[in-house]
Amino acid sequence: MVGLSRGFNKVVLMGNLARDPEIRYTAAKQAVAKLTVAVGHQYKGKTGEMVDQTDFIPVVVWGSQAENCERYLRKGRPVLIEGRLQVRSYETKEGEKRTVTEVVSQNVVFLGGRRDEETAPPPVPRANGQLSSLREEKAFEDFPMDITEMESEDEADIPF
Repeated sequence: MVGLSRGFNKVVLMGNLARDPEIRYTAAKQAVAKLTVAVGHQYKGKTGEMVDQTDFIPVVVWGSQAENCERYLRKGRPVLIEGRLQVRSYETKEGEKRTVTEVVSQNVVFLGGRRDEETAPPPVPRANGQLSSLREEKAFEDFPMDITEMESEDEADIPF
């Protein structure tokens, strides 16, 4: 029997979220989030003009990383995704067979700064007793946030 040789399957995407993350939980209570990353590129058309095109790439994120994506990411937010390409099949409730190609994330990096104050850190006391935000103090900067925790993907496939 001839064994399969090891291949190389690595995907790196940088783009903006096309919609808010969708999160679900497996029967074993493991979080799984679906992201759609819009990645733009240009090419030269038949008449020589530059044509803009956007691809919408489905991404699956597992575990605590999925929960952080739901907590901190919103439509339009820039992200960098590192992962692997996966092609899988499943059957719908109506019995139709579907094939899905998606990126299974191994690392999500949140790019850019915070967009709204809802996720801003709480005020902290200054030495003189006045309150200021951590962002004003530049005490720390948590974006870009590197989320590298990845839990097992051994759960049953969850079609979105």
